[in-house]
Amino acid sequence: MTTKLRNSDRFLIAFNRISLTLREIIGAKDFLPFYRLVDQGKKKSALVRKYEDDLRSFADLRNAIVHHRTSAEYVIAEPHTKVVSRIEHIDLVLAKPKLVGQVFQKKVLCFQVNDSLKYVLNVIRQRKFTQFPVYEGHEFRGLVTTVGITNWLATTIAGNQMPKKMPTLYDILHHEKNRVNYKFVSRYITIYDAEEIFKQGVERGKRFEALLITEHGKPQQKLLGIITPIDIMKVD
Repeated sequence: MTTKLRNSDRFLIAFNRISLTLREIIGAKDFLPFYRLVDQGKKKSALVRKYEDDLRSFADLRNAIVHHRTSAEYVIAEPHTKVVSRIEHIDLVLAKPKLVGQVFQKKVLCFQVNDSLKYVLNVIRQRKFTQFPVYEGHEFRGLVTTVGITNWLATTIAGNQMPKKMPTLYDILHHEKNRVNYKFVSRYITIYDAEEIFKQGVERGKRFEALLITEHGKPQQKLLGIITPIDIMKVD
C-alpha cells in the first residue's frame, strides 16, 4: 500500500528540485543559499524573473517547515494544497520550459516586395492575418502590418490623390511607423524569453509587432514561425 505524501513533503520535494534547477541555470559549483540562487538566476533566466516573488515566498515557507519541525510527524506549517500545486507547477516549468519552436512553429505565408496590396487585402479578408513578412527573393525586407496599410491609406487620402495603380508591399513598407517593428529569434528560446522581449520593447519605446522564428534567429534562415503580442498573452 502506497502512503500518501503530506503537503509539506510534496512541497519540500518540489522546493529541492527547484534548488537543483536554479543551480544548473547559474552553473553553481559551491553551496549557495536559496535566496542567492534566485538573485543570480534572475540575471540569466526570464523564467526566474517571472516567478521571483513566488520563489522567495516559497523560501520563507520552507524555512518555517524545516526549522520549526518538532518531530517527523508534526510540522508547524502544513502548506495549503493550492500552494503545493503552485510550487509543483513552477518546478515543472523551470525544469522543462516550453520553447517557441515547440509552441509557435508553423508554416508561415511569406510575401514578395512586388506583391500588390490587393493580394494582401484578400489574405486579410480570408485568413484574418495582421502581419506580413516581406522578402525580395530570399532576402528579408521588412514586416508589413495592417497599421502600415492604414497609414498608407491615410497619407494618400490626406493628399487628395487616389493612386493610379494598386501599390505594392514595397510602397507599404515605407509607411510603417517603425520600420524595424520585428525581431528575429531562435526557435530554442523559451516562450518566457519571447514574452520578455515584447515587454522590453514597449518599455524602450520600440514596440515589436511580431517575433520571427528561425533556427538560430538569423534573418537569412528559413522562417519557421511567427509570434504576435496576442499570441504570447494566451500562453501561461
